[in-house]
Amino acid sequence: MHTHSSTINSGRTLRPWELALLLAVCVTLLTGTWAQARSALLASRLVRLHVIAVSDDDTEQAVKFGAEGIGLCRTEHMFFEADRIPAIREMICSDTVEQREKALAKLEPMQQGDFEAMYIALEGRPMTVRFLDPPLHEFVPTEEADIEQLAKDMGKSVQDIKNIIASLHEFNPMMGHRGCRLAVTFPEIAAMQTRAVIKAALNVNAAHPDWNIIPEIMIPLVGEVKELKYVKDVVVEVADKLIAEAGSSMKYKVGTMIEIPRAALTADEIAKEADFFSFGTNDLTQMTFGFSRDDAGKFLGAYYDKKIYESDPFARLDQAGVGKLVSMAAKMGRETNPHIHLGICGEHGGDPTSVEFCHKVGLDYVSCSPFRVPIARLAAAQAAIKDMQ
Repeated sequence: MHTHSSTINSGRTLRPWELALLLAVCVTLLTGTWAQARSALLASRLVRLHVIAVSDDDTEQAVKFGAEGIGLCRTEHMFFEADRIPAIREMICSDTVEQREKALAKLEPMQQGDFEAMYIALEGRPMTVRFLDPPLHEFVPTEEADIEQLAKDMGKSVQDIKNIIASLHEFNPMMGHRGCRLAVTFPEIAAMQTRAVIKAALNVNAAHPDWNIIPEIMIPLVGEVKELKYVKDVVVEVADKLIAEAGSSMKYKVGTMIEIPRAALTADEIAKEADFFSFGTNDLTQMTFGFSRDDAGKFLGAYYDKKIYESDPFARLDQAGVGKLVSMAAKMGRETNPHIHLGICGEHGGDPTSVEFCHKVGLDYVSCSPFRVPIARLAAAQAAIKDMQ
């Protein structure tokens, strides 16, 4: 029995049905390539990146994955390095403003260097820098040898240091002395971080004027517009002075993370002082539901089994509750400030259904971890295409 070769170069004439099939495959491939390119184009207009780590490697990796910028630079991660933790501990254990400023002066050039490296890696792409957020107890030593060394460095007794550490204890630290509350209590922290951000941007802009870097400073955990205004005034005073001294016309933005339900409910007032909102959906979910994301795993399984919840609210945005707060805050914010920039950051930024919701309510960007950027870009493109149909 004679068998024909299935390859095109066999020399035989293709049957009509084979030709039709080949043509269909070619059209499908071409259409898929076009759709992929169109998706990438649409996604590039919608997606920004939430970078968890702050090293140059993570920034460069984010860009390789197609991120259009850094949606969240968490500055506290910079303080845990071995050469920096002594200075932050010195600041925490200081008794006066002057002592705190002396300790912060040691951190400033390190932070500035980090920001310069990130701005260079981003090559003009935007970066939102969140000021210090976690409670201070996270930075203090727990080992006896480290406590003794800190006491020696500070000229204090070991018991003095232990008393300071004990005073930082909170029953619910995630709802305690953190975020903008730190900057209200210790404005010198916000002043130092402002100097580091602005000096870094000025230096990189001077070396690369075509990049036109516009620093974005995020004040976290705001629940009252007066909090934001107080910290913003500190930022503006320091930033304007540095920019004037440099003879520059560089612009900058000051915004906040909407992660407390009260902030969402009063977004129209907060928008008067904010250039942008970034919805921190991890904490907003936690505070809206009233349970800790660190402890909820102990009982959420029963909720899934009994069909009370269909999915993990920390992985997929609760559109009926948390989403309603986001939608309402976005609407009120834009009514007050039509030019306000809106986005979300958190694990929801990499979830396709959550990305689609963000598109529907008119947010400008989503942020997610570097390795979820391709998924978020595709989801954003699909949402945009669906909206056009």
